[in-house]
Amino acid sequence: MSAGMRVAIVALRHPSGRFSVLVPEMVDRLQRHGCDVEVVDPDAGPVDLGAVQTDADLYIVKSGTEAALSFAGVLHARGARVVNPYPVAAACRDKVVQTHVLAEADVPVPQSWMTVEPMSLLRHLSDGPLILKDPRGSQGRGLEIVHDRAQLAALPEGTPWLAMRYHLPEGQDLKLYRIGDEVFGVERIFPARTYIEKLGRPYPVPADLRDIVLRCGDAFGISIYGVDVIRSRGKHWVVDMSSFPGFKGVPAAGRRIIDHVLAHSDSVRPRAVAS
Repeated sequence: MSAGMRVAIVALRHPSGRFSVLVPEMVDRLQRHGCDVEVVDPDAGPVDLGAVQTDADLYIVKSGTEAALSFAGVLHARGARVVNPYPVAAACRDKVVQTHVLAEADVPVPQSWMTVEPMSLLRHLSDGPLILKDPRGSQGRGLEIVHDRAQLAALPEGTPWLAMRYHLPEGQDLKLYRIGDEVFGVERIFPARTYIEKLGRPYPVPADLRDIVLRCGDAFGISIYGVDVIRSRGKHWVVDMSSFPGFKGVPAAGRRIIDHVLAHSDSVRPRAVAS
């Protein structure tokens, strides 16, 4: 199913100074397959919720903004075929839900807690530092490494925090990406600020780490996603997952994604995430 297919890509139109080749690559590949392509940006202006049409055969939600996630929810409610399915994207976007699902799938995630009162975590500091995250934060925002009581006391109460046992990373951050049966590794500094830094350098993925990455996707029933991994004392820990990252550093990522999506488009159906 490709020639004549109508595909809408939900993507953020990058402002001047920001650069990404992924969406242009995806559009080009879709057109080469004979698809009619449209790029939709829910952040660009008001969306008339009473007039949303789901006339595309398939929607690919690349944007990770809150508006894009809500728009994907509207598409899902109207029965559209969405990649990745809205329930999965929503679960991955909430780090508390994400962490629980991964832990239930025996993925190595740090010991974790959810709280709206940071001081309630005080007794856990006796076993070592914690890293506290805004459950809906991204790109390093809303992240605090806590070593003592004073740092806990300085954090605001009343909103959810995801707390994880902090494992001191060894070396650079690892970005692992899955497209179908392929797993790619990229090693880069954190936080990566420039486009070149985000490209990182290729990292050969060993068999044990590949298995961990595959288990992450299998837990949610998806095969296009990214996983953030740290190495600490010889062990790998999964510390975050994105249902549709930028795939920076993955060769021909846009082509690979579209070829995989079109090959499996008939199987795309809304699904719930089991907990």
